Amino acid sequence: MIKMTATTLAGATVLGLPLDAQASDSRPAEGQNTGKKVMVIGAHPDDPETGCGGLMLLLGQAGYEVVSVYLTHGEAGIEGKSHDEAASIRTREAQNACAVTGARPIFLTQIDGDTRIDAQRYAQVRQVIAQEKPSLVLTHWPVDSHRDHCVCSVLVRDAWRRLGYSFALYYFEVMTGMQTQNFTPTDFVDITAVAATKRQACNCHVSQNMDDLYTWHDKMELFRGMQAGVTRAEAYVRQWTPRPATQL
Repeated sequence: MIKMTATTLAGATVLGLPLDAQASDSRPAEGQNTGKKVMVIGAHPDDPETGCGGLMLLLGQAGYEVVSVYLTHGEAGIEGKSHDEAASIRTREAQNACAVTGARPIFLTQIDGDTRIDAQRYAQVRQVIAQEKPSLVLTHWPVDSHRDHCVCSVLVRDAWRRLGYSFALYYFEVMTGMQTQNFTPTDFVDITAVAATKRQACNCHVSQNMDDLYTWHDKMELFRGMQAGVTRAEAYVRQWTPRPATQL
């Protein structure tokens, strides 16, 4: 397992991307765009922020453009509200969260609770990734109790393969134990310095009763921090790129 502690190790990287302030004298000023782009693709509003809000903040500070993609508008996510009402509320909440993380939001056209895997949906995800040309994409781990999370993961992985493995692909976790299952991290990111801001971004999702929901992620951050030897951490699984077999 790789422990990424960008706040303490000179020249450290986060998921292969340079992040440490002392790594190079040519490191860009905070917020300055480096031409690198990261896409976080989640099934619903709040998934990108809860799953990897800390990493999004760290990469933004390091000069990477951060794009937050929502497969749905959260249509089924507010009890007592119609799909249109819920979508309007949750879209606004996601936009508010992006204002905190510094991410640019993109909303796709699937429906919360009724996501599909078909030729049209494969093409939509592949096209948006191809247009954005990211160097790194993060999405849901495919073994999950929420079908929308599984669908999102399958669509993104298919795009990665069909686009010739042109970007690094990592998986994040959400509500591990209840939703994400069988998740064994390959990488840890120390988010101690940005944990409060991550929580602020998550709190923008007011309709989701975040005071209750975030207690799950609070425990996850502390547990992953213990594993990584820091105060708070996020954990990721790297998707290894296929390579030709060595000829003997």
